[in-house]
Amino acid sequence: MTESSEPKAPRERVRQFPEAPGVYLMKDAQGRVIYVGKALNLRNRASSYFTAAAAADRRTCDLVPEIADIDFIQAHSEVDALLLEARLVKDIQPRFNQELKDDKTFPYLQITTGEDFPRVEFTRKPATKGVKLYGPFTSAKKLRGTIAVLQRIFRFRNCTLDIEADDEKWRWFRPCLLASINQCTAPCNFRISQSDYREDIRRLILFLDGKKDDLVVEMKREMELASRELKFEKAARIRDELKALDNLQLRGDLDEHAQPEAFYIDPKRGLKGLKKIFDLPKLPRRIEGMDIAHLQGGETVASVVQFIDGLPFKHGYKRYKIRTVQGVDDFASMREVVSRRFRRLQMEGEPFPDILLIDGGKGQLGAAMGALEAIDVTPPFVLSLAKQEEEVFLPGESESRRLSRHSFALRLLQYVRDEAHRFAQHYHHILRRKSTFEE
Repeated sequence: MTESSEPKAPRERVRQFPEAPGVYLMKDAQGRVIYVGKALNLRNRASSYFTAAAAADRRTCDLVPEIADIDFIQAHSEVDALLLEARLVKDIQPRFNQELKDDKTFPYLQITTGEDFPRVEFTRKPATKGVKLYGPFTSAKKLRGTIAVLQRIFRFRNCTLDIEADDEKWRWFRPCLLASINQCTAPCNFRISQSDYREDIRRLILFLDGKKDDLVVEMKREMELASRELKFEKAARIRDELKALDNLQLRGDLDEHAQPEAFYIDPKRGLKGLKKIFDLPKLPRRIEGMDIAHLQGGETVASVVQFIDGLPFKHGYKRYKIRTVQGVDDFASMREVVSRRFRRLQMEGEPFPDILLIDGGKGQLGAAMGALEAIDVTPPFVLSLAKQEEEVFLPGESESRRLSRHSFALRLLQYVRDEAHRFAQHYHHILRRKSTFEE
């Protein structure tokens, strides 16, 4: 992002925007974000608001006079811009954004790998075990169309039948229409063996994992053969399928765009689980999570998120610009933010959180505990959660603890940790002025 020493009018600033995908953020005179939009070409899209037509258009005439400043976040692709726009609007709630403010999540493609004959399905509420997920997708319509295309190729089932390979009753089951039109291999009638069906699913997963070159080459060869044999209708169908398969690229990365609200989290059971697992003296009510993020140019910031009774309390979220650390040093940065946070709480007479959750492993936890000891603070219950293996580290314990992957306690900790990470990573370009960071 380019910034000059003298502030420019929004009309002038947009001329310096890149001709690339991204999100633009319009602000009023008080620096509040009043509108978030996405663009395939940031310069062209943002410039369109500063025209006579935009000033007169009923959809933008109220917005345009209030634009005092405009900023942008460049994205790798239009898809990333779509996902980022949705996340920003949900959290900032700009008053001129009418869409994407609800709690509707982006859809996923889910493969039920735990079943004898796995299903491939569209879902907005993915399961937490026995499945393989792809997504989130930015367009429900495109995802449904993609599933239909894949079904013509891999001929998997998308019904809700509970088909068990050793249950002989399925031999007399009447398959649906998809079997008749050759878009399903009809495992519901045992017309395909379990091993052959799972081989089709394995090929599908390979394709979805990006190893699609061999399959695409095969399809192109088949299309060329159909054309030579004057089977133009078949060739056109394969051509259209190849084109539709490209839509599989229109999805976000599952880890980068994880949506904690898409997975069921029971706050009360999560808190009760934490009390029981860690033998806490009382039910924890306030949890704070901390994370460190490194921005372009080497700048480091930290985030603090606050959960009350197991739910996010957005007014308690804070950002810190790291001031005393040169270069990239997560441990030193963690020491600084923990020290500053608890000194402030001490100075203002505010109670400490019941649980302090650090994003990271044993090193980050040690840095946090060292900071609390250095300022002579009796720490609350402190733990860290390492992302790769979801290991929990506690002060004074050399070995990590492994909570059940499906426990409500771990899900709650993951939600807090991921929210701290998201808050640090996704918003550092929005408010760059010093007033936006805790000093």
